[in-house]
Amino acid sequence: MTQAPLDCLCQALTSEFRRDPAGAGAAALLAEYARTQQDWRDYVRWSDERYTRNLVHRTREYELLLLCWQPEQASPIHDHAGQSCWMAVLEGDMEEVHYRAPGAPQAAEACLDEGRSCTYGPSQVAFIDDRIALHLIQPKSGPGVTLHLYAKPIDECRVFEPSTGQVTGVELGYHSVRGEACQTAPAEVRATFAAD
Repeated sequence: MTQAPLDCLCQALTSEFRRDPAGAGAAALLAEYARTQQDWRDYVRWSDERYTRNLVHRTREYELLLLCWQPEQASPIHDHAGQSCWMAVLEGDMEEVHYRAPGAPQAAEACLDEGRSCTYGPSQVAFIDDRIALHLIQPKSGPGVTLHLYAKPIDECRVFEPSTGQVTGVELGYHSVRGEACQTAPAEVRATFAAD
């Protein structure tokens, strides 16, 4: 039986991160998948309330998620808990806006400075980590679907209120796991992947 392209991508990412924990080849793998494949559509889940986070695969080295964005749904301004993050656009145009606290990348209780804004289209890949900036992601117009790769997995992050810099810790969860709606708490879902 032929292996699904998304499963092949996960295998390639596993090999990449075991070879190079910094994931130097990850962007190329994501871009090739985004340019040539469509089986990600099996993982799409929409919500009118907020963008959805749909877990595709998780290991000790990384997690791969499919995020689905309705028009005008934006992430909060957030960090990445010290991890690396790649975003491949699968459908739509996505805007990334960088933010920085004055004088320090992540100082608390200070008005955030808005930095550069970039728009990414289908098959394009963006990269960020906390040394670069905090950021916000949103569809530019219409809905969007993105593939996010975090190395290592991120279970909690910090979100920032732009006018005050007020910081709130947030536990991250999933709307679905491997295409199935998620009814369990995030910690229980993570425990099922602990042995990978």
